[in-house]
Amino acid sequence: MRQMPVPADDTERFDRDVRWLMECFREVLTDAGDADLAAALPWGPSPTIHPDSARASQAFAIAFQLLNLVEENAAAQARRAAEELHGPAHERGLWGEVLSDLRAQGVGDAQIAAALHSVAVEPVLTAHPTEAKRATVLEHYRALYLLLVKAENQMWTPLEREGIREDVKAALERLWRTGDIFLEKPDVAAELRNVIHYLRRVFPEALLHLDTRLLQVWGALGGEPRLITGPEDMPRLTFSTWVGGDRDGHPLVTAEVTRHALEELRRAALDLAREQLMALGRTLSLSDQLMAPPEPLLAHVAALAERLGPVGGDALARNPNEPWRQLVNLMLARLPDAAGPLPYARAAELGEDLWLLDEALAAVGARRLARADVLPARRALQTFGFHLARLDVRQNSAFHDRAVAQLLQAAGLDGADYPSWDEARRLAFLEAELRSPRPFTRPGMALGPEAEAVLSCYRVLEAELAARGPDGLGALIVSMTRSHADLLAVYLLAREVGLLHETPDGPVCPLEVVPLFETIEDLAHSPAILDAFLGHPITRRSLEARRAAAGAEAPVQQVMVGYSDSNKDGGICASLWGLYRAQLRLVETGAAHGVTVRFFHGRGGTISRGAGPAGRFIRALHPPALRGGLRMTEQGETIAQKYANRISAVYNLELLLAGVLRATLGGAGASPAPHSLAPTMDRLAAVSRRAYTELVQTDGFLTFFGQATPIDVIEQSRIGSRPARRSGRQTLADLRAIPWVFSWSQARFYLSAWYGVGAALAELRADDPGGFALVAAEHRRWAPLHYLISNVATSVATADPELMTAYAGLVEDEGVRGGVLGLILAEHRRTVQLLEELYGAALAEARPNIHRSLLLRQEGLRALHLRQIALLRRWRSHLRAGEQASADELLTSLLLTVNAIASGLRTTG
Repeated sequence: MRQMPVPADDTERFDRDVRWLMECFREVLTDAGDADLAAALPWGPSPTIHPDSARASQAFAIAFQLLNLVEENAAAQARRAAEELHGPAHERGLWGEVLSDLRAQGVGDAQIAAALHSVAVEPVLTAHPTEAKRATVLEHYRALYLLLVKAENQMWTPLEREGIREDVKAALERLWRTGDIFLEKPDVAAELRNVIHYLRRVFPEALLHLDTRLLQVWGALGGEPRLITGPEDMPRLTFSTWVGGDRDGHPLVTAEVTRHALEELRRAALDLAREQLMALGRTLSLSDQLMAPPEPLLAHVAALAERLGPVGGDALARNPNEPWRQLVNLMLARLPDAAGPLPYARAAELGEDLWLLDEALAAVGARRLARADVLPARRALQTFGFHLARLDVRQNSAFHDRAVAQLLQAAGLDGADYPSWDEARRLAFLEAELRSPRPFTRPGMALGPEAEAVLSCYRVLEAELAARGPDGLGALIVSMTRSHADLLAVYLLAREVGLLHETPDGPVCPLEVVPLFETIEDLAHSPAILDAFLGHPITRRSLEARRAAAGAEAPVQQVMVGYSDSNKDGGICASLWGLYRAQLRLVETGAAHGVTVRFFHGRGGTISRGAGPAGRFIRALHPPALRGGLRMTEQGETIAQKYANRISAVYNLELLLAGVLRATLGGAGASPAPHSLAPTMDRLAAVSRRAYTELVQTDGFLTFFGQATPIDVIEQSRIGSRPARRSGRQTLADLRAIPWVFSWSQARFYLSAWYGVGAALAELRADDPGGFALVAAEHRRWAPLHYLISNVATSVATADPELMTAYAGLVEDEGVRGGVLGLILAEHRRTVQLLEELYGAALAEARPNIHRSLLLRQEGLRALHLRQIALLRRWRSHLRAGEQASADELLTSLLLTVNAIASGLRTTG
């Protein structure tokens, strides 16, 4: 459960806001003729709590979302109040606390300022099917949040307050009269529009406030202003996306979809650049009648106007005697979509003109104007360029294998069975082929579906490189990387369309080829695979070419690590510890080749898929694993939860940037050597994985899963364009991690977020009391252990044994039901007991904010769960009887319960 617990000392404001919003909603329902639903809602004077209709499920979903908005606002207001009372260093993980902490460690301001520009954070927005709400509905909730913030202001008169209240009721009525779920699956274009909304409308404004926060905190702590002036001194925040590029198990992401995504991202980026320049044009009205413009400015304006011809003359004529503004006019005329002469070929050229403008203001002493007006435009360009976000392309290694086989067949060569070749044979073949520049096929030749899909995509990427350069292109990510050959195959496929570029020293790949290690076994083998890949001549040349182009000190190789599949594979303890271990060894592997490893963390929106408080997550990473910066996915619902509202967006981004700075400097001398608790963690991971594996391999487990959770309903949902299964096979291995986690959370098991930890701790306590005592002593101090234990404690508290038992009642075979449920309930009791021994108190006492948040939701959620169980029983009965029409009538009601429960739990998959 993703929560924003309200501090205990701020409950009065929280309770007041909940009552106010719920009163507004009840009035809306009553006015709409639904007084019975108004009475049924939670958090009222005498609620009936009976969501016994589809309309009631929708009302409960809205009510839970209102509770979530109040929690989000209360948490933000609590942070602001604490900063006002205690100063900027009070809130852990933000700029003030991190900068003060670094100073206390003896790190000087000059050293901090020098490190700031090396901080690199890159959220990667994905469209995994974990957002259960329509974009229209999300917009209405964003408007409600702004109204809630507006109502906080004490300046309003009583009549103005009543006006705000009416605006809230109007927003609530829009929600009530708007369908809350997807009736049809959204297409990729719709998902792209949603992502572009954040990139275009939310993040530029958040970036401005982030920079302001940093500069204000720096000044408040006595930092020297001259050390942080321009974009080159600020931490680097950039964005990427998978929407339109992620084709792993997604047949709808075609080459045309990828081309469209690149075009739409560029169009939005140019709109943003124009908006920034127009804002500059409105503010920089400095007159040459009051001050002498610097000669470089005048010379550049004159030369540029002459080169632009009549367009340049018009730009000068619009603002005579205002050369600063004239330069802005000329920049606007040179934007690539302005249809004028001499367009900027790259965003860097516009950056040079903005730098000159900045210098021209400084030359006349207008540094304040340079910072207030030009710095935001320079920072926006640095972050968004002419591409808005880089587009990654991801494909599964098995898909690539079939593509290679089809190329060999098309060329008349023996290779139809390439997917079954062993590693040695694959490597020998790939090494021999990569020494030759000739492709297997000619344009227009008939190819198999996988080969055509890969090559048509690569042709789009090559055309983008030729036309606009690499700025808008991310990496070629190979999911389920299990061997060195899986990575070399990408070079072979790239060669086929000219994406492998020839140089005097040999071929190079202009795009980064990135392994994605997902399962626990793959993580264990990852250092050997990376070692072989970094040693390959094409990789070495490609890394060096990208290093030289970036002007970096050392080459950087990106490695993606997956949290979802490793958790599904072995449970939370084995997953998190396997990821920690693998990252240390991968850092060492990169260092042996003189390469910095930059980790790309494939985190999902739930604890089972790597989520958890951002500050704790970063502190749980070993500092050497952050030396290449931080790249991480932001998936589905987490995008709206973390970034829909500007205050929350700034807070969450600040946690990331400040956290990476702390790791960069605070852990500068840290060794990759494991912690002294590492052997104990090895043992806990092994035992917990064994217990988890024994459960999922228990006879009847898949039957239990299929009947005790709403997985069959979730697979019918319309919450994302991508299928729930990779290839459509009805196996656990083929099921994606998202619906696996989603279904367990809906039934309140939260299985993969805690199962096995109790067994591991119990065995440690019995066999090694000293080791158990050390875990108890260190679990709040050592960040990786703290992250694991706190996440498990949240998950086990959110799991509900009574509701587990109720959902298990849907399992038809009594033996399967009793056997599997008995194992789960016993492990739940054991996990709670052992965690309480570690905390030295009941979980409700040790973690009161989490407990209070759960209690607030308990009664309403329980009623929704019981309705879902009843609907599942009827729906499945109709399906078994072949009564498809009756089943279809119930499906929408079931989907509404899924949405309402997800709203209450603040999580799907």
